[in-house]
Amino acid sequence: MTVHEKEDVAALMADMGVRARKAAAVLATASAERKYAALVGAAQALNKHRAEILAENQRDMQAGRERGMTKAFLDRLLLTDARIDGIIDGLRTIAELPDPVGTVIAEWDRPNGLHIQRVRTPLGVIGVIFESRPNVTADAGALTLKSGNAVILRGGSDSVHSARAIHACLVEGLVSAGLPADAIQYVPTTNRDAVGEMLKGLSGNIDVIVPRGGKTLVARVQDEARVPVFAHLEGLVHTFIDKSAGLDMAVDVVVNAKMRRTGICGATETLLVHKDVVGTHLQPVIAALIAKGCEIRGDETVMRLIPSAIAATEQDWRTEYEDAIISVKVVESVDAAIAHINSYSSHHTEAILSEDPASVEKFFNTIDSAILIHNASTQFADGGEFGFGGEIGIATGKMHARGPVGVEQLTSFKYLVQGTGQTRP
Repeated sequence: MTVHEKEDVAALMADMGVRARKAAAVLATASAERKYAALVGAAQALNKHRAEILAENQRDMQAGRERGMTKAFLDRLLLTDARIDGIIDGLRTIAELPDPVGTVIAEWDRPNGLHIQRVRTPLGVIGVIFESRPNVTADAGALTLKSGNAVILRGGSDSVHSARAIHACLVEGLVSAGLPADAIQYVPTTNRDAVGEMLKGLSGNIDVIVPRGGKTLVARVQDEARVPVFAHLEGLVHTFIDKSAGLDMAVDVVVNAKMRRTGICGATETLLVHKDVVGTHLQPVIAALIAKGCEIRGDETVMRLIPSAIAATEQDWRTEYEDAIISVKVVESVDAAIAHINSYSSHHTEAILSEDPASVEKFFNTIDSAILIHNASTQFADGGEFGFGGEIGIATGKMHARGPVGVEQLTSFKYLVQGTGQTRP
């Protein structure tokens, strides 16, 4: 790349940052009604331009097949009529959420007569860097708009045509509602230098970065970002079948947790089974997984009972497969399951299948992951399923945002202090 080309990318990104900051100032005081209208308008535009979006997605899918993308990655990339319906429903759900901006989180009076309020405010400008999922364009654009933030979206080259088509619908919604088109910007170049410019913060015009993608992308963002990051490095998710778990539930939940969509970050990657139910639960659960096309990598007990299983290595307990593969281990107790999870987890999501309240309480109290689930699939680790309308990502850190990042997590707060002439002695 020539110096001139690098300068062009830097100038492009700097200009986007300036325009985003100006748009953020408008959004910070935009009415709830106007933001609602923009989101509904975007949903209508998506429906109107459905055929064009599907055609652009097929361009991305064909390019992906030619590059030898895996089945799991192609599934992430694929748009169908049903998935577009889901995006539209997500936009409408977000539109209907209460507007968080200006919400009084807490208020109190001091003995000296001062009245203090803690009030939600937008963060400002969000930078979202993502890879192959084109629906992130809509989720991120809608959630940032609803929370009064401007956003700069940088999708991967894998989904570039699909994402641009969806972005055009979001802009159509903004303009129809009289809001600035620059409130939701999509980086027009696939040049990787654009990511580097965003990570530098665009001269102070980006307030926070959210990466959505694989381990390599997230690691780069966390290493290079000069602004705060909401991120999870990987989704190494566990499901534990306790000794009191019902067999039918265990079969249904584990199969769904692993196989519903193997490429999402909430997919179970490691299954732990209490030793007391090896004789009753292990073979039916694994048989159901195998019937769905799942490869089993197991410890010594699993290898002895399941002829088709492959011996698990130490690396398997550390691997986010994002594919139809699961590692399976038999454990002595709930304490042993907790110890394994705390040793290997990426602190994303863990589930326990159990009818013993004491086991569930111990599991919930002693595992420090962002999301803990009892008697349900780990694939519910999703902002839409939490009632957020969607998510801009799932954060596994402990500062500011944790778990699905929705509209409330995209706000900060300020204090409003009202007095009647008080002075401090």
